Amino acid sequence: MMSKLLLLCFLFFLSCSQLLSFSFSNSTKPLCPHHQTLALLQLKQSFAIKKSYSDYFEDRHLPYYPKTESWKKGSDCCSWDGVTCDWVTGHVIELDLSCSWLFGTIHSNTTLFLFPHLQRLNLAFNDFNGSSVSAGFGRFSSLTHLNLSDSGFSGLISSEISHLSNLVSLDLSENYGAEFSPHGFNSLVQNLTKLQKLHLGGISISSIFPDSLLNRSSLISLVLTDCGLHGRFPDHDIHLPKLEVLDLWGNYVSGNFPRFSENNSLTELYLSSKNFSGELPASIGNLKSLTTLFLLNCGFSGSIPSSIGNLKSLTTLVLYNCGFSGSIPASLGNLTQITFLYLNGNHFSGKISKVINVFNNFKNLISLGLSSNNFSGQLPPSIRNLTNLQGLYLSDNFNLFNGTIPSFLYTLPSLLRLDLSHNKLTGHIGEFQFDSLEHIDLSMNEFYGSVPSSIFKLVNLRYLYLSSNNFSGVLETSKIENLRNLTDLDLSNNMLSLTTSDNSNSILPNIERLDFSNNSISGVWSWNMGKDTLWYLNLSCNSISGFEMFPWKNMQILDLHSNLLQGPLPTPLNSTYFFSVSHNKLSGEISPLICKVSFMEILDLSSNNLSGMLPHCLGNFSKYLLVLNLRRNQFHGTIPQTFLKGNAIRNLDFNDNQLEGPVPRSLIICRKLEVLDLGNNKINDTFPHWLGTLPELQVLVLRSNSFHGHIGCSKIKSPFVSLKIIDLAHNDFEGDLPDMYLRSLKAIMNVDEGNTTRKYIGEGYYQDSIMVTIKGLEIEFVKILNTFTTIDLSSNKFQGKIPESIGNLNSLRELNLSHNNLTGHIPSSFGNLKSLESLDLSSNELIGSIPQQLTSLTFLEVLNLSQNHLYGFIPQGNQFDTFGNDSYNENLGLCGFPLSKKCVADETPEPSKEADTEFDGGFDWKITLMGYGCGLVIGLSLGCLVFLIGKPRWFVWIIEENIHKKIRRSKRSTCRQGARRN
Repeated sequence: MMSKLLLLCFLFFLSCSQLLSFSFSNSTKPLCPHHQTLALLQLKQSFAIKKSYSDYFEDRHLPYYPKTESWKKGSDCCSWDGVTCDWVTGHVIELDLSCSWLFGTIHSNTTLFLFPHLQRLNLAFNDFNGSSVSAGFGRFSSLTHLNLSDSGFSGLISSEISHLSNLVSLDLSENYGAEFSPHGFNSLVQNLTKLQKLHLGGISISSIFPDSLLNRSSLISLVLTDCGLHGRFPDHDIHLPKLEVLDLWGNYVSGNFPRFSENNSLTELYLSSKNFSGELPASIGNLKSLTTLFLLNCGFSGSIPSSIGNLKSLTTLVLYNCGFSGSIPASLGNLTQITFLYLNGNHFSGKISKVINVFNNFKNLISLGLSSNNFSGQLPPSIRNLTNLQGLYLSDNFNLFNGTIPSFLYTLPSLLRLDLSHNKLTGHIGEFQFDSLEHIDLSMNEFYGSVPSSIFKLVNLRYLYLSSNNFSGVLETSKIENLRNLTDLDLSNNMLSLTTSDNSNSILPNIERLDFSNNSISGVWSWNMGKDTLWYLNLSCNSISGFEMFPWKNMQILDLHSNLLQGPLPTPLNSTYFFSVSHNKLSGEISPLICKVSFMEILDLSSNNLSGMLPHCLGNFSKYLLVLNLRRNQFHGTIPQTFLKGNAIRNLDFNDNQLEGPVPRSLIICRKLEVLDLGNNKINDTFPHWLGTLPELQVLVLRSNSFHGHIGCSKIKSPFVSLKIIDLAHNDFEGDLPDMYLRSLKAIMNVDEGNTTRKYIGEGYYQDSIMVTIKGLEIEFVKILNTFTTIDLSSNKFQGKIPESIGNLNSLRELNLSHNNLTGHIPSSFGNLKSLESLDLSSNELIGSIPQQLTSLTFLEVLNLSQNHLYGFIPQGNQFDTFGNDSYNENLGLCGFPLSKKCVADETPEPSKEADTEFDGGFDWKITLMGYGCGLVIGLSLGCLVFLIGKPRWFVWIIEENIHKKIRRSKRSTCRQGARRN
């Protein structure tokens, strides 16, 4: 036995000595083959080093440095950062260049693809500048781990990726420009049968969710965030015993909440789609390993089942805007490991005190969100038991928290973020006892009094929002300057004034956004904080008369509208893209220097005393320009004639100036134009029919100019299809009403307002405004609702009959055809205008009776038919019972309520001779109207025969001339004749 033991020891020693001999004999040789060293060095040379990701890496606590800096010629490549070799063969088997600041393009001939033995490749968190995930990546047949996440890849992902049959981990996430071919994703799912981790968040898949994914028992993590997946999620139970992470956030998948068997390992679940519906099943209690449940913007209904209390491992619970209702189950209090709890945007109801009492065992709770529910009552004292609470979000509760802020809330030592906005809290704000707070939002409440001095001692404060309350008093800028970390300050919509002390150092080194709008600030603004950092400054709706200086270097949004600014127009900085000084007292001309602000999007100089001619460059100085508003100034000369091709202009408003000349033909290239307002100027032109080609044009105002001629017809097949507001009033247009254009107004026909999202025309912060005549009054619409429609053709020289086609505009709200020379009857088709609120046909030559169909217009508030030649019964019922005498003045043939003239029952009264007479002496239009059946000339002749007996020859001559005019007028009915004359 001893001899055998000695023999074994000898053999072991011999093998060890051979191994050591081999190791020492190779220690002097480079492990990395020469061709691999050259390939790696060439790979290094193909990229630049760009430190664009530094902040991002810091936020994620990732190590970032240029790993390729250690790659030096003459050294062993297996010792380089990010390179791992097989210790026997020397082949490079792992390449980890993540977080290496690499910038450049990966071409198809790159030396990266010369390492066939690679098993792991990680290129995450670099910038490969739109490179494609090409076929070259499919050459790594031994690859088990591939990570290309968040590295700027785009374009079509090569199908060769699906040939990497040994992959256990594939991460292509956050390359938002990359996409799979229609069948590429399904091929990948079918072929990569060993996958344990599949992360494709942000990749465009646009495919039906494949059931086969849920048959992969090897899956541990499946992340398909925001991929465009659709179809129905399987209803059967999910048997994936190893699955720990399932993330389907931001897709279009429909179905019920997934059913998981009791034998599951799920720790994280993320769902976000309105198409997920139904109730939350009791089987959710099976997910006993779950640490994170994140349901966002789903379409669930019903209450939360009590079985959710079984999820004892849960640390993060987010049920945001999911449609849940009822009370919060008491079993939720069993989740004692909870650190983050957000139940925002549902329909939970009940007293807030009962809700908070459920959470009394949440000793580890760091962040609590209960915003946008139906909780009521005062904030309960039990919140003080949440001693580790860092974030409290109780905003937007529809039953509105009331009362004051309880005193204990000022003493929570760990609190960092406090949001009580959009409630009905009142009283004074107390003094905060700890300086840990970083974020305070108390906006949209009913607090009053002064801003507490303790707020200005919160040295860690970064965000302070106290807007839309009733704060008053004087703020000293020196106190605000103590908040050295402040980046956002919003005190808008209060009654505060501001003073700057002589010893103010005017420095807030981190301030980026400042909003003091709608307060009581007056005098010259001299607080020049944030010279290098401030990009948003809103001082609108105050009484500021001027600025000591404009010291800011990076200003992007500057809103000074509705103040008392005087003197010349200040020129915005080159970095500015929003500039509004409207409703001030600025004077002088616009400097051509303004055309150097090449990033300008919104330029609003309206309602000032500016004058002079407009710079020619004003129409083409910025390709980003959306709004140019010069309304209510004293500009003269012509409108800028040149606009950039491919421009983004949405709103051009030159109303109420002294501009002249024609409408610039170059407007035809403004393909995104929605609002064109040229009203109240001296423009002399014919109707700009070519504007009918603009596909987005919704508002056209040409009123009170010198437009003239026939509107005529258009060669465009469907002109003005998006037009909703048309105002051509107070011009010299003549001829027939433009029937062809009226037939093309599709945006005023058959609008289903129930399924139309009501919004204002404009871009987020800036909404368009317009001045229109509504119901006889000139009204300024500060915002234009997208459902508002009006046609105003009044005070022109239109003649002929009113087209029946107007009756097709059944979404029209306002119609004004007054003060023209229109003849004939009121069309009975007006009864189809079911949305009509105001109808003005006054001061024309209309005849006949008022159509009974008008009584069906149940929204009609204003009716003006005065100064016509109407006769007969006034219709009764509905809105007609509310109209007074003024609606029918000087129609002497009308009778019935509300007029004192009574109608004879069952008898239509004869038209009044006074009502239907054009000349003194009683021209009998009864006989003339008989001629409509036999021909206009015969009718007119019979009328004259009766009328002219015994009259002087000069009077006969006048009447004959009038008859000939009427005959000529009747022949002007065709579009072609009108267009020729024009």
